[in-house]
Formats: sequence, C-alpha cells, structure tokens
Amino acid sequence: MNYVEAIVLGIVQGLTEFLPISSTAHLRVVPEIFGWPDPGAAFTAVIQLGTMAAVLLFFWRDIVRIAAAWVRSLATPSLRGGLDARMGWYIILGTVPIAVFGFVFKDQIETGARDLRIIGWVLILFGVILWLVDKAAPQTKDIEDLSLKDGLLFGLAQSLALIPGVSRSGSTITAGRALSYTREAAARFSFLLSIPAVVLSGLFEARKLGDAGGPEWGPTIVATVVAFVVGYAAIAWLLRWLASHSMLVFAVYRVVIGAIILGLVYGGVWSAT
Repeated sequence: MNYVEAIVLGIVQGLTEFLPISSTAHLRVVPEIFGWPDPGAAFTAVIQLGTMAAVLLFFWRDIVRIAAAWVRSLATPSLRGGLDARMGWYIILGTVPIAVFGFVFKDQIETGARDLRIIGWVLILFGVILWLVDKAAPQTKDIEDLSLKDGLLFGLAQSLALIPGVSRSGSTITAGRALSYTREAAARFSFLLSIPAVVLSGLFEARKLGDAGGPEWGPTIVATVVAFVVGYAAIAWLLRWLASHSMLVFAVYRVVIGAIILGLVYGGVWSAT
C-alpha cells in the first residue's frame, strides 16, 4: 500500500465509521474501484483506532464522568443507581456479545465474510431494516431511559457488525430506534458503546503490523491519523443531522450501493473475493 491509498482509505474510514453505511464495506469496495488490493481485516481494524480516538476526544467529558462514577460506585452502593454509573455497566456488558462472537468467528471474519456478494446483500437488507424501523418506531426514550436490558440489546445488535456491510453504528442505531429511543440518543450510546470493542479489536489486530502479509506501519499510521481528523467532523455532523432528519437518506444509499456491487459482481466485472 502506498501513501496515496492510505490517505484515501483513511478518509473513507473517517467518513463512514459513524454513518450507518458500513465502513468495513467501503474499505473493501473502494480498493476494488481503483484496482487496489484488499487492505484486509487487520488494516481495517487498526485504522478504526483513529476514528475511536475521535470518539474519545468528542465525548471526553461524558467518558470521564461515566468512568469516575462507575469506579466510585464499586465502593459506594448508593451511587449505583445513578445514570453515569449504570452507563458504565451497560457499556461493559454491552461489549460482551461482540467480544465473544468476534473471538469465535475471527477466521471467518478475516476471510469469507469479505466476499462482495455478502457485502452487497447485507447492505441492501440492513438498509431496508434501518428505514422500516426508523419510520415505524416512536421517539419516546432519551439517554436517561437506558436500562440493563436495553444495553444488552444494543450490545447484541453491535455484534452483527462483525459481518461486513452491516455497520456498527447502523445496527446499534437501528436497535435503539426499535426500542423507541430518539435518533440522537441511539447514536450517542452507539458511539460510547463502540469504544471498548473497537479499541480491543484494533489492538488485537495491531500485532500483525509489519508482518509478512500484514499491513505496513507507515501507511497504516497515516490512514489512522486521517481517519481521526475526518471522523471527528463526521460525529459532529451526524449528531446535528439526526436532530431533525430521518434515516431515509442512509437507507437509500445502502440499497443503491449494494445493488451496484451485486450488479458488478454477478455481471463478472468484479471478483467476489
């Protein structure tokens, strides 16, 4: 991978990580468009650390407050009912499903799950689900209404993002909307919930940096830094957008892109793997 490719893929990662359109799918498809080799699951996981750094910076006040409240609540039972202490537990417990499934299916994720036919169909399917759920569900719950059950359901939805094309933010926001949370509340918890999973995944895959067949240090670092800058802007934009817009534009985009991918693959223009 050269540095031009790294910059382009960093921009793609930053733009698509937080929008419900699947960054993993785009990092698989964009190289196909330009005739570049598939950067691989390890590269994808590592540069997500850049967008995760954007989450940490954007939500640092919330993160510090939640972490402090959670730690204090371990020794002070009376604090355990507070929202911040509960949020700490919801984020931890909500991370368990994706950690378990990610470990069990790590070989399939790194190989067969990157098939463009899977990505195309999944983009379409979950685009339709996103639109139907967002259209039908009321917006009656805010972040203060989070419960343990809802946190676990968010976590189960997040584990679906192990399939390229699903979208981590897309699956968790869809779950939140199905549970009647506002779009902004669902997105906010989605971003916070993603921190442990993405950091653990990125650090786990970082061991492959510089190995034969693994991502190279230089381009990977450049892509990660670019993803951080672009990702920060994407978070700010999405939260403003969701305050007054539906998910329709993202659903339509997913269906169109998925249909194009399938057309090119089944038409013999692109190889599926």
